[in-house]
Amino acid sequence: MRPIVAVAGAGPVGLMLAGELSEAGVRTVVLEQRGEPRTTSPGMAINPTVVELLTQRGVMEALRGEGMELPQAFFAHLPLDPARLPEQRAYNFMVAQTRLEYRLEERAVEAGADIRRGHRITGVTQDDESGGVRVRVRADGAEQTLQCRYLVGCDGEASTVREAAGIAFPGRETPFYGLVGDFDITDELFGRLGAHQYADGLFTVAPTSPSTLRVTVGEFGVRPPDPDTPATVEELRRLARRITGDDITLDKPHWLDRWFNRARQADGYRSGSVFLAGDAAHIQFPLGGLALSTGIEDAVNLGWKLAADMRGRAPAGLLDTYDSERRPVGARTCSVTGAQAALMQPGDRAAPVRELLRELIEYDDVNAHLVRTVGGLDSRYPLGPAGEDGQDSRDGQDGEDGEDGEDGENGGPRAHALTGQRPGDIPLRTADGEETSLARLLLPGHGVLLALTGAASESADVGGWRDRVDVVVAEPTERIGARAVLLRPDGRVAWAADGGDADSDHAGLRAALERWFGPAAG
Repeated sequence: MRPIVAVAGAGPVGLMLAGELSEAGVRTVVLEQRGEPRTTSPGMAINPTVVELLTQRGVMEALRGEGMELPQAFFAHLPLDPARLPEQRAYNFMVAQTRLEYRLEERAVEAGADIRRGHRITGVTQDDESGGVRVRVRADGAEQTLQCRYLVGCDGEASTVREAAGIAFPGRETPFYGLVGDFDITDELFGRLGAHQYADGLFTVAPTSPSTLRVTVGEFGVRPPDPDTPATVEELRRLARRITGDDITLDKPHWLDRWFNRARQADGYRSGSVFLAGDAAHIQFPLGGLALSTGIEDAVNLGWKLAADMRGRAPAGLLDTYDSERRPVGARTCSVTGAQAALMQPGDRAAPVRELLRELIEYDDVNAHLVRTVGGLDSRYPLGPAGEDGQDSRDGQDGEDGEDGEDGENGGPRAHALTGQRPGDIPLRTADGEETSLARLLLPGHGVLLALTGAASESADVGGWRDRVDVVVAEPTERIGARAVLLRPDGRVAWAADGGDADSDHAGLRAALERWFGPAAG
């Protein structure tokens, strides 16, 4: 029987990973302790990064009718304008987490994933000899053991998998009294639509569906009376009155919960055959969809790498790049949300800085930088030539790392400015006149070598990788500043060339193919 990858947790991160693995032909089992799918929606937005990733996987088409595009962005509740970006990217998308999970589970199950609800993990033991993991599971009152090749903890902040793997989860918690809930639309609530800062905290009302609004209230510097008790609508009314000074009618919530100002990150995203993703790996102040979106991108990054390993096609060290690529992004997410939380402090403490930042946002460069930051568009992986010092997890839009052919710190050619970035869904016309896009090319989950020559193909260079890399010849486009690009299955540019030096280009392409897709087939 084929080896198994076990995924702990059927939230959006675990289901996204299960879909990635199953579509790649990997036998995948999802272990979820809840007996039924979630009925509450703590998440309500996905950022442009995840909109583009879900488009690349064919999921956004179904979600379009279940949410709405939001052509706005915010930094600490200060409005930003994504339309002023110099490049065209997706907008934020508002969708209930329950609908996102439903669509991700639908995709995973159709691809062959085995979703086992009511299965609680009680123990994890790594087998040093076999290199696998034994997972003890309790279901229907009985204990059983599941033998798997890899185990991925997508089981949230209180991750059983992380604890069993002995991975530390350092961080901090700042006193904060937060409540959140969804309510039917009323004239009173609709009249309060938006994010509002008050002397003692914040009060926001935002749409979560055509018929519901999310009410969020938070008081800084104060701990809830009893954070372990279930939230009540009367408690929400009292806190809203204390923050806003008004009696707000709030009846019959669809659900209520607490939220906190916590920031933690795992010391490592891997321990042997155990990996962490999503809230099991990092938690942060829940603002702007960054937490949910960062976790989904974790799943996409890890999924194709585990699949390559399970098929025996992974080059040496590929699985280690999950930690080296995603942990800096997790740290960046904690930093960005922490900066926003600091700017939302009550009273006069942050007001002068907020006013100054409001002025700076009028500058196009500042607006663009913050839009990319809160949209998850500012990360650039260190994918340049082996040995190059490229540990920059932030945006590479300015091309500051140089072009192919320039000398790097180690004397060799430096990475093209596109390397490590993930372009948006750019329209393309193939050499035979077919209309397509980057998202459509990435739909099968393969690597893609895109030759923007209009005629001549680079196919001879990938003969030994045709089972892992699709070759597409398309007409040149100004939106891709290169003659040829090699895309990983997650949409990141692994190599790019302008065509100035054919020998160097061929050598660079072959090195990138071997580095990310393994040796050529015989």
